[in-house]
Amino acid sequence: MSVSDAQPGQATTDRPPAHLVAGRGLLLVVAVVLTAMNLRPAITSVGPVLDQVRGSLGASPTWAGLLTTIPVLCFAVAGPLAPAVARRVGTAATIAGALAVLAAGILLRAVGGAAVVLGATLVAAAGIAFVAVLMPVVVKSSYPAKVGVMTGVYTAALQFGAVLGFALTPPLATVMHGWRPALATWAGLAVLALVVWSIAARRGGAAPPGAASTAKGTSLLRSPLAWTVTVFFGLQALIAFVAISWLPQVLMSAGVSRDDAGLLLALLSFLALPVSLLVPPMAARRGGQSGWILGLGLTGMAGLLGLLLAPAAAPLLWVVLLGLGMSVFSLALTVIALRASTSEQTAKLSGMAQGFGYLIAATGPFLFSLLHELTGGWTAPLSMLIGVLVVQIVVGVFAGRPRTV
Repeated sequence: MSVSDAQPGQATTDRPPAHLVAGRGLLLVVAVVLTAMNLRPAITSVGPVLDQVRGSLGASPTWAGLLTTIPVLCFAVAGPLAPAVARRVGTAATIAGALAVLAAGILLRAVGGAAVVLGATLVAAAGIAFVAVLMPVVVKSSYPAKVGVMTGVYTAALQFGAVLGFALTPPLATVMHGWRPALATWAGLAVLALVVWSIAARRGGAAPPGAASTAKGTSLLRSPLAWTVTVFFGLQALIAFVAISWLPQVLMSAGVSRDDAGLLLALLSFLALPVSLLVPPMAARRGGQSGWILGLGLTGMAGLLGLLLAPAAAPLLWVVLLGLGMSVFSLALTVIALRASTSEQTAKLSGMAQGFGYLIAATGPFLFSLLHELTGGWTAPLSMLIGVLVVQIVVGVFAGRPRTV
């Protein structure tokens, strides 16, 4: 008998004990953390062994460029489909299915030839895109009073997963005698997240069906605020993908060794961990987040100006400043949850922001490389990136104002 079935005057003795409710909540937190940790290793694990992958498969530089571009384009295409699928089968089931697809894609990528590697990367990226769109819905509906805290936890776990992909894949390739088993290892993390997520959802730890539904409702494509959030998300992602792809080359051109450039790239990702844990909860307590967005944007601007004007003077300082500025990603996710009034709107806004946003971001590495090729230096591409950051700051300030779609 449920609480709602109790007769008048009858005690509802079958209410779950408080410690069981708390346990379910903790299990969901663990599930969210493990799931978030899977949103980057499938991507970041490839870069450190890309030369080995190309050599083994006899692939061309064009193929390598396509391999690194596919995930971003897949985020743009698959992301908006997630709310529609969740409407039919439920949010929890969709996330579970996406984790299974991610694990399958990672394993398939480790056993095939050049064409299979591209196709499997597409499959894995589709799984990541679905999870990325729906996790803000879980945060919004399961922790409505702690959106900032849980967004910070989720984002920190995501960034930690990215660092693991960068840092552990090379030694894994050495110990396991090849890039294939090293890349396949990351499927284990996806399977672990799938198991824990499935248990948490089955025990009622996830959001109730009504709260997590993603009803069609009114389209957000005519909402100026939704487009503001989308452009803000896309521009910060553009800067992040350019930094991940090209920062080591910029640093090496300034005299930094290859090993030190790799360490600085890892530091760039690692800096987001403390910021992701601390800033979103503090920003969410305020009506708006514009001040935080402005502050982090100006910090990143200082780093880019340093790389442009005096790259060899203090490369560590420029990377730290840029890394802090790129930590605005955690606020971009926070804004998605806070600018929507319901979990249904959160799902639609998340799908729109990440779908169109990653389409914007996909142009970044190409434009940056094109400007470098045309000019033979870094002044033009870095100036382009500074211009993008200026627009990101302006749009972000408007996105951070306390309104809802």
